[in-house]
Amino acid sequence: MKKVGLALSGGGPRGLIHIGVIKVLEKNNIPIDCIAGSSVGAFIGGIYAATKDVRILEQITASLKKRTIFSLFFDPVLKSGLIKGDKIINFIKKYVGDIEFSQLKIPFTAVATDFNTGEKFEINEGKLCQAIRASIAVPFFFKPVTIDDKILVDGAISSPLPVASVKKMGANLSISVNLYDKYLSQFSENQINIITVLQQTTKILLHNLAETEAKEADISISPQSTKIGWGKLLSRVGSQQGIDLGTQATEKKIKEIQNLLKAEKTGFFSCLRRFFRIR
Repeated sequence: MKKVGLALSGGGPRGLIHIGVIKVLEKNNIPIDCIAGSSVGAFIGGIYAATKDVRILEQITASLKKRTIFSLFFDPVLKSGLIKGDKIINFIKKYVGDIEFSQLKIPFTAVATDFNTGEKFEINEGKLCQAIRASIAVPFFFKPVTIDDKILVDGAISSPLPVASVKKMGANLSISVNLYDKYLSQFSENQINIITVLQQTTKILLHNLAETEAKEADISISPQSTKIGWGKLLSRVGSQQGIDLGTQATEKKIKEIQNLLKAEKTGFFSCLRRFFRIR
């Protein structure tokens, strides 16, 4: 039987889209046997792996008001990042508890980046909340996290779309959700300045790296996400629009996913029939 793996990319507030993807997979009884997530993909994927309940993700989204966001991010450290991140960990614990990877309902890998080597670092043991915190540790903004003597930062730097990680977990039907595909901004010449150059350069690097990783997936879901920002996340209407983008993009792929699963079942029963005919 096919083991379905879900690879969730980074993308900040665009992570709302991941919720819509999971909703459609659930609705169509597509099994999610393992998950790998990078940055916000680790946040969404980790919480879903712990609860197997997409409604909890929707509850979290509904709870994110301006005051909540300010409280979570007002956790200054000012040494190796602006935000210490302890409040983020406590926020995650509110929904999943101080859970270990061994207690998850779905096998899960959080992807971070080794600050000293630049290599991808896969976390699939120990405390879930600490692993998610490491995966979302955007440099400059969040203080790095130390696990197993490794200084870890945002997973999107090394593996924005961890398809290889979910395949390593045993997935032989991999579904990737790429929030870096339709992502680049469009500028006229008079809009270019040092800020837009820095922003677009970072986007290009993430876009190209994610595009390379997406080619390894059996199914790649690439929603239009350029209009999803922090303003959408902080608005009930806006956050629902973000979730809906994931829903719509996945519905377009659902037949393809079902056909791949059906082909596997057909092949399996065909082999059984041949076996008994031979006997």
